[in-house]
Amino acid sequence: MPSRLLLCIAALLMSTQLALSQLPAHTSLKELLQLATTNYPLLKSREWEVKAAQKAVATSKQTLIPSLDAAYQVNYATYNNITGMAAPQFFVPISGPPSATNQYDGVFGSATSLLLNWQPLTFGQRNSQVDLAKAGEQYARADAGNEIFRHQVRVINAYLDVLVAAELETVYQENLVRTEANLSVVRTLVVTGIKPGVDTALLKAEMSKARVELLNSRKSREQAMITLAALVVTERLPAVNDSSYFTRLPSAFVPADTAGNPLLALYDSNIELSKARKKVLGKTAMPTLGMWGTAYARGSGIDYAGHVQSTDGLAFQRYNYGVGLQLSIPILQFAKVRSQVQQQDYLIRSNEEKLQEISLQLRQQYELADTTLSTALLISKETPLYYESADFSYKAMQSRYQSGLANFADLMQAQYALVKASADNKTAYMAVWKALLYKAAVTGDLNLFLNQVN
Repeated sequence: MPSRLLLCIAALLMSTQLALSQLPAHTSLKELLQLATTNYPLLKSREWEVKAAQKAVATSKQTLIPSLDAAYQVNYATYNNITGMAAPQFFVPISGPPSATNQYDGVFGSATSLLLNWQPLTFGQRNSQVDLAKAGEQYARADAGNEIFRHQVRVINAYLDVLVAAELETVYQENLVRTEANLSVVRTLVVTGIKPGVDTALLKAEMSKARVELLNSRKSREQAMITLAALVVTERLPAVNDSSYFTRLPSAFVPADTAGNPLLALYDSNIELSKARKKVLGKTAMPTLGMWGTAYARGSGIDYAGHVQSTDGLAFQRYNYGVGLQLSIPILQFAKVRSQVQQQDYLIRSNEEKLQEISLQLRQQYELADTTLSTALLISKETPLYYESADFSYKAMQSRYQSGLANFADLMQAQYALVKASADNKTAYMAVWKALLYKAAVTGDLNLFLNQVN
């Protein structure tokens, strides 16, 4: 009974792992894109960066909340003191009136306090920090959107590579079957004396060549599958096979431009981020109005008459409170930040020129995409005719060869032409779809491609 239970558990674990590591048997391209967007580590990293940027906005707004610090201390020290000013940067001062002589006996002291510090008015400094955080969030979103878009383009391109590799494998598989049939016929013709025996040896060599071509095409398909599986983040992909891409062409082309490309949004958000940084620098020269309040108590091992009762310092004898306003004006801050503001101006201009450069590149790529697509469409109309002619020529040459009217070289030449025509026909159709993907990638709208697919 326990062994049966263990077997059931093992079977359940194996089935669960298999379900997690494999995609459904029939997975559409849109489902692959969704899985890639959800699972790919770099895209998940971008999502966390967006969430971090959102928290940065909340953090910058929370600077309006006052700080409230509670403290308690107890110490043991001598009570020698002297009047006069000293900078307290590198030593801890001992409070109290001047002592008549040096007294090296230590006494206890204690103190506790509650300190409130609040800056309700910053004359634009807080708002500039909030705007900077919002610009950072917008940049993170634009960066994530651009990365998602680029990854989806890579997934679609890998998916098309798998499809064309599978079709080419079929082409070379058919070529192998065709060569095997020719070998069988040649053997019969050699036995009857119609063809010389050397044709058998030559066709065996062609058989080996056809097998090598098939193995290479199979390797290309498997490599394409591995690439797609890595982009989708799954251990195994189902059989990806959609021959509709090789029997039809895109029917409609919606006019579009490059304004929606996420790369432009990324560079534009970078400009806004630089402007927000400049605004923060400019606001550092503004005054701040702070409010503070405190309540504290002190204990000392020395009373008001100078008598030493060391352990009395562990208890509190004096209690105080205080409130106040403080207006801080950085008078010379403008001289310090002036060069930094100018630096941000130059960076803004640099980013604006980069944006113009990207716009020019995208317009050029759009024209190239149009040219590529139109040329691919024209070629795709010619390759079926080329394939039909090659197929007819091969069948005619095969018949002539079997009748003894053609030699082996003519037959092989016709067979080579048929294989090339078949492969060219597949790649020509796929070239149209890849050109359409290229155009969709340049315009920044994958629906130009996906609407044609569905």
